[in-house]
Order: sequence, then C-alpha cells, then structure tokens
Amino acid sequence: MSDKERLFGTDGVRGRANVYPMTAEVALALGQAVAHVFASGGIERRRVIIGKDTRLSGYLFEDALAAGICSMGVDVLQVGPMPTPGMAFLTADMRCDAGVMISASHNGYQDNGIKFFSRDGFKLPDEIELRVERLVQSGELASHRAGPDAIGAARRIDDVTGRYVVFLKKSFPRTLSLEDMRVVLDCAHGAAYKVGPTVLRELGAEVVAVGVEPNGRNINDACGALYPERTGAVVREVRGDIGIALDGDADRCVMVDERGQTVDGDALLALLARDFSQRGVLTGGAIVTTVMSNLGLERALARCELGLVRTAVGDRYVVEAMRTGGYNLGGEQSGHVVMLDHNTTGDGLLTALQVLAIVRRTGRPLSELVADFERVPQVLVNVSVSRKRPVEDLPEFQKKLDAVEAALGGEGRVLVRYSGTEPKARVMVEGDDEVRVREYAEDLAAELQRSLAGRD
Repeated sequence: MSDKERLFGTDGVRGRANVYPMTAEVALALGQAVAHVFASGGIERRRVIIGKDTRLSGYLFEDALAAGICSMGVDVLQVGPMPTPGMAFLTADMRCDAGVMISASHNGYQDNGIKFFSRDGFKLPDEIELRVERLVQSGELASHRAGPDAIGAARRIDDVTGRYVVFLKKSFPRTLSLEDMRVVLDCAHGAAYKVGPTVLRELGAEVVAVGVEPNGRNINDACGALYPERTGAVVREVRGDIGIALDGDADRCVMVDERGQTVDGDALLALLARDFSQRGVLTGGAIVTTVMSNLGLERALARCELGLVRTAVGDRYVVEAMRTGGYNLGGEQSGHVVMLDHNTTGDGLLTALQVLAIVRRTGRPLSELVADFERVPQVLVNVSVSRKRPVEDLPEFQKKLDAVEAALGGEGRVLVRYSGTEPKARVMVEGDDEVRVREYAEDLAAELQRSLAGRD
C-alpha cells in the first residue's frame, strides 16, 4: 500500500474538512470498519463511544461515524465536546469496545481528524490501523452489515463530563489545595472549555479563563498552546501566579510562569522527571521523548542521572516505547506529556495539575523550578512539498546534510523528516551557536526545496 493510499497518518486520519479523506463517506466507512474490527461477534450488545472538539465540521463526522457503526449492529454513545484524553479515559472507564475522537488537535477549524482508541484506552497500533484501512478500501464492508432487526442504536449522553472531572481531581494530591492561587487558563476555544475551568475551580483556584467561547470557527485561532504568549500577556495583566495553555483537543499543555515566560513540553518533562525521581515513583530510570526534543532536556536529565529514550515523532510512538520499556513518563516538546500511572495518552489538564502540585508542594514559583533548564538553540524550518521523496535519493541535499553534521560534530543535531499530517518537510538543526544553527537550517531547507523540485 503506497503512502498515497494510506488513510492513517501519525495521529489518525486527518485533512481538510469535506475533502478526501476527511469526507462523510470515508467517515461512514471508518465507522463500519472499526465496529467490525472491535465489536463483531458474540451475543451481547457492543458499544462505541464518540466525542469531538468544537470545530464546525464535527457534527458532519459525528453523524457519519455513528451511522456507519450502527449499520454494523453496534450501539453508539455520543458525548459531544470532550478532550481527547477524556475520550481515552471514558472508553476504558465505561467499558466500551472502542472510542472515537473527532479532532484535528492544534489545527485550524477548516481541518478535522478522526482517531480511535481500543477498549483499554490506548491508541490503535499500526497493524490494527492497517486492518481498518484495508477494510475501508476493500469494498467488503457491505457484506458485514447488520440485518434490519440488529441495527445499532445511537444516543447522546450528557452526564459523562463529571466522570472525567472526578478522574482529574483524583490525580491531584488530597493534601494539597489550589486556594489563593490565581490561574490563567487558555482553552483555545476547544474541547476543554467547560472541563478545564471546572476542575481548577473545584480544587480551589481562582481561574481567569480565556478561549472558552467556541463558535465552531475560532478553535486554535491565535490562542492556546501554539500561542502561549497570549496566555503570558494575560498572566502579566491580571498578576496571575501561573498560566496554562491547552490546544483544541486538550492533549497538549504549555505553561507560563508568573512572569509570563513560556515553559514548553521539554522544560515540563525535565521538571516532572526530577520530581518523579526524587519521590521514587519514576520507573525505568529514564523518560521517553521524540527526536524533536531539545538537547537541553537530555542534559538536564543527565544532571539527575536519568536517561532519555528517543522515538519517532508522535505521542503514540512515545506511548508504545513506554509500554515496551516499562517507563511511566514521556512526552513531546509540543506539550504532549504522558503519565501512564494516570492516563493512556497525552493529557494537558493532567499535566498542568501535576505541575501545580509541584508548585504547591515545594512552595516555589514555576520560574524558579525551571530556572536550571538550559535550552540549546534549535531552529525548525518547514518546507512545503508536493511529493515526499526519501532524502537519501537526493544527492546534492545529502552532501550538504553530511557537511552540516560534520561541522556540528558531537555538539549538535540535524533532523530532516516529512510531516505525517501535512504536505511539508521539517528541517531541524540544533547546536550551541544560534547564528550558525539558523544559517545551517535555512541553507538545508533551501537545498531540500531545490532538490525536491528536481533542480539539483
């Protein structure tokens, strides 16, 4: 199966809403395929739970998926707007056979995506995704449809938000409180716009909530985890103690200290790893992150005599490595932080609560807690591409890449990869000299564009 035929990228199926593959027809077929894979056989009624973020096209895909699932004789529970990690939790907590989340995460409202969870709350492994893909493309799903007397029923349930709120609150130490703490929370007009403020207020915080007025089109619009400077500005304006910036489906968390300075996923991972290690709850003596994480994280962990395991980009690969290696903490620079002792996927609110617990436990502001994290200059340049040729097949680009790696020696890194969700290549260069690093990254990006255009 070629890349062009693949439906699944690094995080489910994703694309422009109402443009292949993100169409109602594909969503219906995906619903049928997932129902067949996870809920076929047996006498008892099977159930699949569906949630979504706040983007306009969510209604389109919600109904199409429900129709496909019901056509296979499987019941559907529709919960409406819910964070992705909330759907992972609810799939397992409500003992559903599978879970579906409709979201394009941090992308604009014009995009959407569909991701699936197994009954244990974990994202699908590659082999299951491939099986679903083949079913969708085989044309054989029609032969598996249920008879008229066995069609599934769909119903909307409105009382599950409380389950997730209770779950989050239980992750926060009962001996601690957020009373007298002013917290700025930016929900990016996304899926956490109700859950987020509720959790923090019930734990005692004074919450200054922004990004909590979704209209279907403003999700991630100059707000949330991709724009933490907005959260920082509000923290300074209201003299907040800390800021939390989530993305549209609330699986990412970027934080802001009391001065309004951004604390990204790498710095949060370093802080959490040190805290876990000091409290004797870190398993495996290391954390798992991706090839994109900053060298500063690696150096910070080394000072604590902790290791770092790197994976391909994508929190699902982080989780797979964590489960295989017996690690309980991992994540990405973008703010996906996974704590397997609590949840099966990145959870922005859970991450924020654990950091808030450290702040309360130590009595120190976030700025002090991350002061020793020294970021190595890292420059990322995106290159728009029409085709994704292996870089090994681009001799002129490979020659320049080898030269840059030789110049950096052991004091830096170069990473070139194609995006799994967009028609882009990403060129990342890292090293202690920011000026040189930027020059290297821009030169490599320009050469890559020339080589892909066939002008090498």
